[in-house]
Amino acid sequence: MQLLSDFLLPFLRISGMLISMVGLSARTIPTPVRTLFALFLTLAILPVMPAVNMPDLFSAGAIVVMFQQLIIGIALGFISAMVLDTFVLAGQIIAMQTGLGFASIVDRVNGISVPAVGQFYLILATLIFWSIDGHLAMIQMITASFTAFPIGEAWFTPEQYKSIAHWGAWMFVSAITVALAPIVSLLIVNLAFGVMTKASPQLNIFSIGFSIAQIMGLIIIFVTLENLTTHFAIQWDRAQTFMCQLVAVCP
Repeated sequence: MQLLSDFLLPFLRISGMLISMVGLSARTIPTPVRTLFALFLTLAILPVMPAVNMPDLFSAGAIVVMFQQLIIGIALGFISAMVLDTFVLAGQIIAMQTGLGFASIVDRVNGISVPAVGQFYLILATLIFWSIDGHLAMIQMITASFTAFPIGEAWFTPEQYKSIAHWGAWMFVSAITVALAPIVSLLIVNLAFGVMTKASPQLNIFSIGFSIAQIMGLIIIFVTLENLTTHFAIQWDRAQTFMCQLVAVCP
C-alpha cells in the first residue's frame, strides 16, 4: 500500500498538469500517449520525492487528497496555457479589426472554430514554447511543487487561489499589448479612408475599403511579426515568476 501511495498520488498531480499544459493537452494527442508520458515522468521524479505518509488509499481522506493533487497539477498547467491563449486572443482581435475574421479554421487543440489569424499566432507561440524548453521548465515546476506542497500535508491557500484567478487578467492585458500596433495602424488607415471620402465623395472609397483593409492587415501582421518573440518572452517570464512564487523556489 505504501508503494502504491508513493506512485499513485504523484502520478495524479503530474497527470493534472499534462491535462491543461501547453502542447500536451491538445486533443490530437492520444490519451494513452499522455498517460504513458505521465507514467514515465512519475518514475523519473520518484527518487527525489519525499515519502508519502498515507498508506490507506481506501478512505474518504485519501479521495480528498487525490483531488488536491489533480487541482495542483491543473493549476500549474493552466498558468502555462494562459500564455498561449494570450496570442490566440491577440490574433482574434487583429482578425476582427482587419476583416480577416471571416477566414476560420478548426482549432485542433480545443476542437472549436477560430479565425485563421488566431490559429496562426497559436502555432507560432507553441513553436516558441518548445524551442525555449518551456516543457522542461514545467517539469521543473511540478517537481518543485512536491517540496512546496507535500502530498497530504499542504496545498493552495485561499490567497493563492485568488492570485491564480487574477493571473487570467494578464492574458487580456498582454493580448491588447500584442495587438495594439496593428489596431493603431488600421485606425490610421480607416482615418485616411474617411478623409478621402470627405474630400472626394465620388471616389466611393468604402466600396473597396474592405479589401484594402484586409490587404493592409496582412502587411501589418507581417511587419509586426518580429515583435512576437519579445512579447512571448515577457509573458513567459511573468508566468515563470508566478509559478516560482507558488511553489516557493524563487523570491
